[in-house]
Amino acid sequence: MYRLYSWEHSYFSGKVRAYLRLKQRMGALGPGFEDVLATPELIAGRLTPRSGSGAVPQLELPDGTWIQDSSEIIDVCEREHPGFTVVPDVSRPKQRLASYLIELLADEWIVVPAFWQRWYFSEDGREPNHRAFNEQQWGAVMAPSAPGPARRAAGAGFFEAAFGISHSRKDPAGVYAGLVHLGCDDRTEHAWQASQHRVLEALEVHFGAHDYVLGGRPSLGDFGLLGPLYAHLYRDAMPGLALRAFFPLVAEWVERTNGEGALNARQFGQKLYGLDEQGELVPRPATSDGAEWLPEDGLPDTLAPLLEVFFDEMWPVLRESIERLRAFVASPGHTPGDELPGKTFTATPGFGELQTGDGPLTQDFEIGGIASRRMVVPYQIWMLGRLADAMAPCLSDASARGALEGWLASFDGGPELLDLDARLEGARVEKRDARLYSKGQRG
Repeated sequence: MYRLYSWEHSYFSGKVRAYLRLKQRMGALGPGFEDVLATPELIAGRLTPRSGSGAVPQLELPDGTWIQDSSEIIDVCEREHPGFTVVPDVSRPKQRLASYLIELLADEWIVVPAFWQRWYFSEDGREPNHRAFNEQQWGAVMAPSAPGPARRAAGAGFFEAAFGISHSRKDPAGVYAGLVHLGCDDRTEHAWQASQHRVLEALEVHFGAHDYVLGGRPSLGDFGLLGPLYAHLYRDAMPGLALRAFFPLVAEWVERTNGEGALNARQFGQKLYGLDEQGELVPRPATSDGAEWLPEDGLPDTLAPLLEVFFDEMWPVLRESIERLRAFVASPGHTPGDELPGKTFTATPGFGELQTGDGPLTQDFEIGGIASRRMVVPYQIWMLGRLADAMAPCLSDASARGALEGWLASFDGGPELLDLDARLEGARVEKRDARLYSKGQRG
Protein backbone atom coordinates (compact mmCIF):
# COMPACT_ATOMS: atom_id res chain seq x y z
CA MET A 1 0.00 0.00 0.00
CA TYR A 2 0.88 3.66 -0.17
CA ARG A 3 1.65 5.06 3.27
CA LEU A 4 0.83 8.68 4.02
CA TYR A 5 2.76 10.01 7.02
CA SER A 6 0.74 12.91 8.34
CA TRP A 7 -0.86 14.84 11.19
CA GLU A 8 -4.55 15.68 11.41
CA HIS A 9 -3.74 19.32 12.17
CA SER A 10 -1.21 19.67 9.34
CA TYR A 11 -2.08 22.17 6.59
CA PHE A 12 -0.82 20.12 3.65
CA SER A 13 -1.69 16.73 5.14
CA GLY A 14 -5.37 17.65 4.87
CA LYS A 15 -4.93 18.48 1.20
CA VAL A 16 -3.28 15.16 0.35
CA ARG A 17 -5.34 12.94 2.65
CA ALA A 18 -8.63 14.05 1.09
CA TYR A 19 -7.21 13.58 -2.40
CA LEU A 20 -6.07 10.03 -1.59
CA ARG A 21 -9.44 9.24 -0.02
CA LEU A 22 -11.19 10.29 -3.22
CA LYS A 23 -8.85 8.28 -5.46
CA GLN A 24 -9.28 5.24 -3.25
CA ARG A 25 -13.07 5.63 -3.10
CA MET A 26 -13.18 5.79 -6.91
CA GLY A 27 -11.05 2.65 -7.22
CA ALA A 28 -8.23 4.67 -8.79
CA LEU A 29 -5.36 4.29 -6.33
CA GLY A 30 -4.05 0.81 -7.06
CA PRO A 31 -3.40 -0.88 -3.71
CA GLY A 32 -4.86 2.00 -1.68
CA PHE A 33 -3.25 3.87 1.19
CA GLU A 34 -2.76 3.84 4.94
CA ASP A 35 -2.71 7.08 6.96
CA VAL A 36 0.14 6.86 9.48
CA LEU A 37 0.58 9.26 12.41
CA ALA A 38 4.05 10.78 11.97
CA THR A 39 5.30 10.60 15.57
CA PRO A 40 8.71 12.00 16.56
CA GLU A 41 10.02 8.42 16.59
CA LEU A 42 8.99 7.86 12.97
CA ILE A 43 10.21 11.28 11.85
CA ALA A 44 13.66 10.79 13.37
CA GLY A 45 14.07 7.10 12.56
CA ARG A 46 12.30 6.69 9.23
CA LEU A 47 11.17 9.84 7.43
CA THR A 48 14.29 11.99 7.76
CA PRO A 49 16.80 9.21 6.94
CA ARG A 50 14.85 8.13 3.87
CA SER A 51 13.57 11.37 2.39
CA GLY A 52 16.03 13.89 3.81
CA SER A 53 13.19 15.81 5.47
CA GLY A 54 11.17 15.60 8.67
CA ALA A 55 8.28 17.65 7.28
CA VAL A 56 4.83 16.19 6.73
CA PRO A 57 3.04 15.03 4.72
CA GLN A 58 5.24 12.39 3.15
CA LEU A 59 4.13 9.55 0.91
CA GLU A 60 5.96 6.21 0.84
CA LEU A 61 5.24 4.48 -2.45
CA PRO A 62 4.88 0.70 -2.71
CA ASP A 63 8.28 0.52 -4.44
CA GLY A 64 9.99 2.30 -1.53
CA THR A 65 10.18 5.75 -3.16
CA TRP A 66 9.54 8.72 -0.84
CA ILE A 67 7.89 12.03 -1.75
CA GLN A 68 7.76 15.07 0.54
CA ASP A 69 5.59 17.69 -1.10
CA SER A 70 1.81 17.81 -1.40
CA SER A 71 1.79 18.99 -5.02
CA GLU A 72 4.36 16.42 -6.06
CA ILE A 73 2.44 13.66 -4.25
CA ILE A 74 -0.65 14.52 -6.30
CA ASP A 75 1.38 14.78 -9.51
CA VAL A 76 2.88 11.32 -9.00
CA CYS A 77 -0.43 9.67 -8.10
CA GLU A 78 -2.16 11.30 -11.08
CA ARG A 79 0.56 10.02 -13.38
CA GLU A 80 0.55 6.50 -11.92
CA HIS A 81 -3.24 6.23 -11.57
CA PRO A 82 -4.91 8.29 -14.33
CA GLY A 83 -8.20 6.38 -14.20
CA PHE A 84 -9.98 9.13 -12.27
CA THR A 85 -8.21 12.46 -12.61
CA VAL A 86 -8.58 15.64 -10.57
CA VAL A 87 -6.63 17.78 -13.07
CA PRO A 88 -8.52 18.83 -16.22
CA ASP A 89 -6.62 17.75 -19.32
CA VAL A 90 -5.30 20.00 -22.07
CA SER A 91 -8.66 19.91 -23.88
CA ARG A 92 -9.97 22.05 -20.99
CA PRO A 93 -7.32 24.79 -20.86
CA LYS A 94 -9.26 27.33 -18.78
CA GLN A 95 -10.32 24.78 -16.19
CA ARG A 96 -6.79 23.39 -16.10
CA LEU A 97 -5.21 26.79 -15.49
CA ALA A 98 -7.85 27.79 -12.93
CA SER A 99 -7.15 24.60 -10.96
CA TYR A 100 -3.42 25.29 -10.78
CA LEU A 101 -3.91 28.97 -9.91
CA ILE A 102 -6.31 28.19 -7.08
CA GLU A 103 -3.94 25.54 -5.71
CA LEU A 104 -1.11 28.09 -5.79
CA LEU A 105 -3.24 30.74 -4.08
CA ALA A 106 -4.27 28.31 -1.35
CA ASP A 107 -0.84 26.79 -0.80
CA GLU A 108 1.26 29.93 -0.83
CA TRP A 109 -0.94 32.97 -0.08
CA ILE A 110 -3.82 31.90 2.14
CA VAL A 111 -1.20 30.08 4.21
CA VAL A 112 -0.30 33.41 5.85
CA PRO A 113 -3.69 34.32 7.35
CA ALA A 114 -4.37 30.64 8.09
CA PHE A 115 -1.19 30.38 10.17
CA TRP A 116 -2.00 33.71 11.80
CA GLN A 117 -5.45 32.37 12.80
CA ARG A 118 -3.96 29.27 14.41
CA TRP A 119 -1.40 31.08 16.53
CA TYR A 120 -2.97 34.47 17.25
CA PHE A 121 -5.60 32.96 19.52
CA SER A 122 -2.97 30.96 21.42
CA GLU A 123 -0.92 33.98 22.47
CA ASP A 124 -0.85 35.10 26.11
CA GLY A 125 -3.75 37.34 27.03
CA ARG A 126 -5.95 36.62 24.01
CA GLU A 127 -9.66 36.26 24.70
CA PRO A 128 -11.14 34.03 23.50
CA ASN A 129 -8.12 31.73 23.67
CA HIS A 130 -7.64 28.27 22.19
CA ARG A 131 -4.16 27.43 23.46
CA ALA A 132 -5.52 24.43 25.39
CA PHE A 133 -6.88 22.94 22.14
CA ASN A 134 -3.65 23.69 20.31
CA GLU A 135 -1.60 22.08 23.07
CA GLN A 136 -3.81 19.01 22.96
CA GLN A 137 -3.65 18.51 19.19
CA TRP A 138 0.12 18.97 19.06
CA GLY A 139 0.61 16.83 22.15
CA ALA A 140 -1.29 14.04 20.41
CA VAL A 141 1.66 13.84 18.02
CA MET A 142 4.45 14.53 20.53
CA ALA A 143 3.28 11.97 23.09
CA PRO A 144 0.50 9.91 21.49
CA SER A 145 0.57 7.06 24.02
CA ALA A 146 0.63 9.27 27.12
CA PRO A 147 -2.44 10.12 29.26
CA GLY A 148 -4.39 13.23 28.30
CA PRO A 149 -2.77 15.72 30.71
CA ALA A 150 0.70 14.51 29.72
CA ARG A 151 -0.14 14.90 26.02
CA ARG A 152 -1.22 18.47 26.61
CA ALA A 153 1.92 19.17 28.67
CA ALA A 154 4.04 17.82 25.80
CA GLY A 155 2.35 20.25 23.42
CA ALA A 156 2.85 23.15 25.82
CA GLY A 157 6.53 22.35 26.21
CA PHE A 158 6.99 22.14 22.47
CA PHE A 159 5.32 25.53 21.95
CA GLU A 160 7.68 27.21 24.37
CA ALA A 161 10.82 25.47 23.10
CA ALA A 162 10.12 25.80 19.37
CA PHE A 163 8.02 28.98 19.14
CA GLY A 164 8.71 30.93 22.34
CA ILE A 165 4.97 31.34 22.71
CA SER A 166 5.21 33.33 25.97
CA HIS A 167 7.16 36.11 24.22
CA SER A 168 5.78 35.76 20.68
CA ARG A 169 5.25 39.49 20.10
CA LYS A 170 8.45 40.73 21.72
CA ASP A 171 10.86 38.19 20.26
CA PRO A 172 9.11 36.07 17.61
CA ALA A 173 10.54 32.62 16.92
CA GLY A 174 9.46 29.59 14.91
CA VAL A 175 6.07 30.09 13.27
CA TYR A 176 5.77 33.58 14.75
CA ALA A 177 9.05 34.58 13.11
CA GLY A 178 7.86 32.91 9.93
CA LEU A 179 4.77 35.10 9.84
CA VAL A 180 6.97 38.20 10.16
CA HIS A 181 9.26 36.90 7.39
CA LEU A 182 6.16 36.51 5.17
CA GLY A 183 5.05 40.07 5.86
CA CYS A 184 2.47 39.48 8.60
CA ASP A 185 3.14 41.62 11.68
CA ASP A 186 1.41 44.17 13.91
CA ARG A 187 0.99 46.56 10.97
CA THR A 188 -0.33 44.13 8.38
CA GLU A 189 -2.04 41.29 10.27
CA HIS A 190 -5.55 42.71 9.91
CA ALA A 191 -5.00 43.30 6.19
CA TRP A 192 -4.08 39.62 5.85
CA GLN A 193 -7.20 38.69 7.80
CA ALA A 194 -9.26 40.87 5.46
CA SER A 195 -7.71 39.02 2.51
CA GLN A 196 -8.82 35.71 4.03
CA HIS A 197 -12.33 37.08 4.55
CA ARG A 198 -12.39 38.15 0.91
CA VAL A 199 -11.61 34.55 -0.08
CA LEU A 200 -14.27 33.13 2.25
CA GLU A 201 -16.92 35.57 1.05
CA ALA A 202 -16.21 34.60 -2.56
CA LEU A 203 -16.37 30.90 -1.72
CA GLU A 204 -19.61 31.24 0.25
CA VAL A 205 -21.28 32.65 -2.86
CA HIS A 206 -19.68 30.09 -5.17
CA PHE A 207 -20.62 27.07 -3.05
CA GLY A 208 -24.17 28.35 -2.98
CA ALA A 209 -24.37 27.44 -6.66
CA HIS A 210 -21.79 24.69 -7.16
CA ASP A 211 -20.61 21.93 -4.86
CA TYR A 212 -16.96 22.08 -5.98
CA VAL A 213 -14.66 24.59 -7.63
CA LEU A 214 -15.37 23.53 -11.22
CA GLY A 215 -18.91 22.25 -10.78
CA GLY A 216 -20.07 18.95 -9.30
CA ARG A 217 -16.78 17.03 -9.26
CA PRO A 218 -13.63 17.67 -7.19
CA SER A 219 -10.51 19.09 -8.83
CA LEU A 220 -6.99 20.06 -7.85
CA GLY A 221 -8.29 23.48 -6.82
CA ASP A 222 -10.59 21.91 -4.23
CA PHE A 223 -7.80 19.97 -2.58
CA GLY A 224 -5.55 23.03 -2.58
CA LEU A 225 -8.21 25.05 -0.77
CA LEU A 226 -8.82 22.26 1.72
CA GLY A 227 -5.29 22.72 3.10
CA PRO A 228 -6.01 25.99 4.92
CA LEU A 229 -9.76 25.56 5.30
CA TYR A 230 -9.69 22.14 7.00
CA ALA A 231 -6.80 22.05 9.43
CA HIS A 232 -6.35 25.72 10.25
CA LEU A 233 -9.95 26.93 10.15
CA TYR A 234 -12.62 24.22 10.19
CA ARG A 235 -11.25 21.93 12.88
CA ASP A 236 -9.48 24.57 14.97
CA ALA A 237 -11.42 25.91 17.94
CA MET A 238 -11.78 29.66 17.38
CA PRO A 239 -11.53 29.90 13.56
CA GLY A 240 -13.83 26.86 13.29
CA LEU A 241 -16.59 28.57 15.23
CA ALA A 242 -16.37 31.64 12.99
CA LEU A 243 -16.33 29.52 9.83
CA ARG A 244 -19.47 27.63 10.81
CA ALA A 245 -21.26 30.75 12.01
CA PHE A 246 -20.52 33.11 9.12
CA PHE A 247 -19.65 30.82 6.20
CA PRO A 248 -21.79 27.69 6.64
CA LEU A 249 -21.65 26.71 2.96
CA VAL A 250 -17.86 26.78 3.06
CA ALA A 251 -17.95 24.63 6.21
CA GLU A 252 -20.25 22.19 4.40
CA TRP A 253 -17.86 22.11 1.42
CA VAL A 254 -14.99 21.28 3.82
CA GLU A 255 -16.91 18.24 5.05
CA ARG A 256 -17.80 17.24 1.49
CA THR A 257 -14.23 17.55 0.19
CA ASN A 258 -12.59 15.98 3.23
CA GLY A 259 -14.64 12.91 2.37
CA GLU A 260 -15.28 11.40 5.79
CA GLY A 261 -18.66 11.30 7.51
CA ALA A 262 -20.12 13.67 4.91
CA LEU A 263 -23.63 12.28 4.40
CA ASN A 264 -25.37 15.65 4.81
CA ALA A 265 -22.63 17.42 2.85
CA ARG A 266 -23.21 15.11 -0.15
CA GLN A 267 -19.73 14.05 -1.16
CA PHE A 268 -18.77 13.10 -4.71
CA GLY A 269 -19.90 9.59 -5.67
CA GLN A 270 -22.80 9.62 -3.21
CA LYS A 271 -26.38 9.13 -4.45
CA LEU A 272 -29.54 10.92 -3.43
CA TYR A 273 -32.71 8.84 -3.72
CA GLY A 274 -36.27 9.59 -4.65
CA LEU A 275 -39.13 7.14 -5.09
CA ASP A 276 -40.91 5.93 -8.18
CA GLU A 277 -44.64 5.22 -8.40
CA GLN A 278 -44.12 1.82 -6.82
CA GLY A 279 -42.16 3.27 -3.91
CA GLU A 280 -38.83 1.91 -5.17
CA LEU A 281 -35.61 3.87 -4.81
CA VAL A 282 -34.52 5.99 -7.78
CA PRO A 283 -30.90 7.24 -7.55
CA ARG A 284 -29.46 10.49 -8.84
CA PRO A 285 -26.04 12.16 -8.31
CA ALA A 286 -25.86 13.89 -4.94
CA THR A 287 -23.64 16.75 -6.08
CA SER A 288 -24.42 19.68 -8.37
CA ASP A 289 -23.94 19.95 -12.13
CA GLY A 290 -24.62 16.25 -12.72
CA ALA A 291 -21.53 15.39 -10.64
CA GLU A 292 -19.29 16.67 -13.45
CA TRP A 293 -17.11 19.67 -14.20
CA LEU A 294 -18.95 22.28 -16.23
CA PRO A 295 -19.13 21.28 -19.92
CA GLU A 296 -17.12 22.80 -22.76
CA ASP A 297 -14.34 24.07 -20.49
CA GLY A 298 -16.77 26.38 -18.74
CA LEU A 299 -15.89 28.30 -15.60
CA PRO A 300 -18.59 29.42 -13.16
CA ASP A 301 -19.04 33.20 -13.00
CA THR A 302 -18.93 32.82 -9.22
CA LEU A 303 -15.29 31.68 -9.46
CA ALA A 304 -14.04 35.03 -10.81
CA PRO A 305 -13.95 36.84 -7.42
CA LEU A 306 -11.70 34.13 -5.99
CA LEU A 307 -9.30 34.34 -8.94
CA GLU A 308 -9.30 38.13 -8.61
CA VAL A 309 -7.67 37.66 -5.20
CA PHE A 310 -4.83 35.87 -6.96
CA PHE A 311 -4.36 38.57 -9.61
CA ASP A 312 -4.91 41.55 -7.30
CA GLU A 313 -2.82 40.41 -4.34
CA MET A 314 -0.56 37.45 -5.10
CA TRP A 315 0.48 37.85 -8.73
CA PRO A 316 2.26 41.23 -8.16
CA VAL A 317 4.27 39.59 -5.37
CA LEU A 318 5.15 36.61 -7.55
CA ARG A 319 6.26 38.88 -10.41
CA GLU A 320 8.64 40.73 -8.10
CA SER A 321 9.82 37.44 -6.56
CA ILE A 322 10.86 36.21 -10.00
CA GLU A 323 12.90 39.36 -10.59
CA ARG A 324 14.55 39.22 -7.17
CA LEU A 325 15.42 35.55 -7.54
CA ARG A 326 16.79 36.05 -11.06
CA ALA A 327 19.03 38.87 -9.84
CA PHE A 328 20.28 36.77 -6.93
CA VAL A 329 21.05 33.73 -9.10
CA ALA A 330 23.03 35.96 -11.50
CA SER A 331 24.91 37.70 -8.68
CA PRO A 332 28.38 36.86 -7.32
CA GLY A 333 26.66 35.57 -4.18
CA HIS A 334 25.31 32.48 -5.96
CA THR A 335 26.54 29.87 -8.41
CA PRO A 336 23.85 28.55 -10.76
CA GLY A 337 22.91 25.03 -9.69
CA ASP A 338 23.60 25.67 -6.00
CA GLU A 339 21.03 25.24 -3.26
CA LEU A 340 18.32 27.82 -2.58
CA PRO A 341 16.15 28.44 0.49
CA GLY A 342 13.39 25.92 1.01
CA LYS A 343 9.70 25.92 1.87
CA THR A 344 7.45 28.81 2.82
CA PHE A 345 7.05 28.77 6.57
CA THR A 346 10.12 30.68 7.74
CA ALA A 347 13.51 31.89 6.53
CA THR A 348 15.55 28.76 5.81
CA PRO A 349 18.42 28.04 8.25
CA GLY A 350 21.66 29.08 6.60
CA PHE A 351 19.86 31.63 4.42
CA GLY A 352 18.62 33.95 7.16
CA GLU A 353 20.72 36.95 6.12
CA LEU A 354 19.47 36.60 2.55
CA GLN A 355 15.78 36.33 3.45
CA THR A 356 15.44 38.91 6.24
CA GLY A 357 15.97 42.64 6.63
CA ASP A 358 17.06 44.10 3.30
CA GLY A 359 18.69 40.86 2.11
CA PRO A 360 18.83 40.10 -1.61
CA LEU A 361 16.03 37.55 -1.21
CA THR A 362 13.55 40.01 0.28
CA GLN A 363 11.10 42.28 -1.49
CA ASP A 364 8.70 45.16 -0.98
CA PHE A 365 5.02 44.29 -1.28
CA GLU A 366 1.59 45.64 -0.41
CA ILE A 367 -1.35 44.04 1.35
CA GLY A 368 -4.61 45.92 1.86
CA GLY A 369 -2.96 49.19 0.90
CA ILE A 370 -0.21 48.78 3.52
CA ALA A 371 3.39 48.75 2.24
CA SER A 372 5.61 46.14 3.90
CA ARG A 373 8.46 43.74 3.22
CA ARG A 374 8.69 39.95 3.04
CA MET A 375 11.07 37.19 2.08
CA VAL A 376 11.34 35.75 -1.41
CA VAL A 377 10.29 32.08 -1.41
CA PRO A 378 11.98 30.07 -4.20
CA TYR A 379 9.49 27.26 -3.69
CA GLN A 380 6.80 29.55 -5.08
CA ILE A 381 8.89 29.98 -8.22
CA TRP A 382 9.14 26.20 -8.46
CA MET A 383 5.34 26.10 -8.29
CA LEU A 384 5.16 28.64 -11.12
CA GLY A 385 7.54 26.53 -13.20
CA ARG A 386 5.36 23.48 -12.59
CA LEU A 387 2.34 25.52 -13.71
CA ALA A 388 4.15 26.72 -16.83
CA ASP A 389 5.10 23.15 -17.76
CA ALA A 390 1.53 21.93 -17.21
CA MET A 391 0.13 24.67 -19.45
CA ALA A 392 2.75 24.43 -22.22
CA PRO A 393 0.71 22.01 -24.40
CA CYS A 394 -2.29 24.36 -24.19
CA LEU A 395 -0.26 27.43 -25.10
CA SER A 396 1.22 25.72 -28.15
CA ASP A 397 -2.27 25.03 -29.51
CA ALA A 398 -3.78 28.05 -31.27
CA SER A 399 -7.36 27.31 -30.27
CA ALA A 400 -6.55 26.67 -26.62
CA ARG A 401 -4.29 29.72 -26.44
CA GLY A 402 -7.06 31.85 -27.91
CA ALA A 403 -9.51 30.63 -25.28
CA LEU A 404 -7.01 31.45 -22.53
CA GLU A 405 -6.29 34.88 -23.99
CA GLY A 406 -9.96 35.79 -23.99
CA TRP A 407 -10.48 34.58 -20.42
CA LEU A 408 -7.29 36.04 -18.89
CA ALA A 409 -7.99 39.46 -20.41
CA SER A 410 -10.66 39.94 -17.74
CA PHE A 411 -8.05 39.95 -14.94
CA ASP A 412 -5.52 42.67 -14.19
CA GLY A 413 -2.20 41.14 -15.21
CA GLY A 414 -3.89 37.97 -16.44
CA PRO A 415 -2.43 38.00 -19.99
CA GLU A 416 1.08 37.98 -18.47
CA LEU A 417 0.59 34.29 -17.63
CA LEU A 418 0.59 33.50 -21.34
CA ASP A 419 4.32 34.25 -21.37
CA LEU A 420 5.14 32.74 -17.98
CA ASP A 421 7.79 30.40 -19.35
CA ALA A 422 9.76 33.30 -20.84
CA ARG A 423 9.29 35.34 -17.65
CA LEU A 424 10.88 32.53 -15.62
CA GLU A 425 14.03 32.50 -17.77
CA GLY A 426 17.03 32.75 -15.46
CA ALA A 427 14.92 32.13 -12.37
CA ARG A 428 13.85 28.50 -12.81
CA VAL A 429 14.02 26.35 -9.69
CA GLU A 430 14.72 22.61 -9.57
CA LYS A 431 13.46 20.30 -6.83
CA ARG A 432 15.61 17.35 -5.80
CA ASP A 433 13.87 15.37 -3.09
CA ALA A 434 13.06 17.96 -0.40
CA ARG A 435 15.66 20.56 -1.45
CA LEU A 436 15.57 23.37 -4.00
CA TYR A 437 18.31 24.47 -6.42
CA SER A 438 18.64 27.08 -9.11
CA LYS A 439 18.56 25.73 -12.64
CA GLY A 440 22.02 24.97 -14.00
CA GLN A 441 25.09 22.88 -13.43
CA ARG A 442 26.48 22.83 -9.94
CA GLY A 443 29.91 24.33 -9.57
